[in-house]
Amino acid sequence: MTKRVLSILFMTVLFIGSFYVIESYAWLIFHKPEYKGKFIDSETKEPIESAVVVAVYKTHTIIGGPAGGYSSVIKVREILTDKAGEFLIPSYTTIMGPNSKEYYTEFIIYKPGYASYPNYKRRIVPFKFCGPEYLFTKEVGSVGLLKNDTKSVTITFGIAKLPKLNSWEERRRAVPSRPVDTTSKELPLLNKIIKQEDEWIWKNKGWER
Repeated sequence: MTKRVLSILFMTVLFIGSFYVIESYAWLIFHKPEYKGKFIDSETKEPIESAVVVAVYKTHTIIGGPAGGYSSVIKVREILTDKAGEFLIPSYTTIMGPNSKEYYTEFIIYKPGYASYPNYKRRIVPFKFCGPEYLFTKEVGSVGLLKNDTKSVTITFGIAKLPKLNSWEERRRAVPSRPVDTTSKELPLLNKIIKQEDEWIWKNKGWER
């Protein structure tokens, strides 16, 4: 009888302790939802195939030094849009350092010959949050239109409208920068398309249509 009571007591303590461990270490879990969207030509409304989409997952320090905290890249993922102009980046979960917390996700949107993000400013019409992490999620609210230059990437409810570029200078400006703290091996799709565009720009240097 005593052994049975001790056994039940031990299992109870183990059960309660497991919840304590899970709760204590839950903040070490980094999790981001899936991102789903579609790209279309802003004039023709036709889908844009083979545009590269890069999600840059970032963390931020909880306790910083004299200059404050800093953000760092924990993971990058990339994908090309399909024939329908659509893409889906699955959800992502991993473990992060004890002095880290989740930070927003940055995006790179690029298709040679079109305005890019973030090189060309964007409009968001209307989204509850204006940060790039919320461009392709289901969370929608209402905020005012962010007015920028005429060559902006307009994103409405997960659909990005990319305007075509008409000059060599515009195409040069649209080439995105690679995310900091990343290597070329991590982003083969983005690096390949940037290399191809760099070769085109060099060949057509100074060209105007």
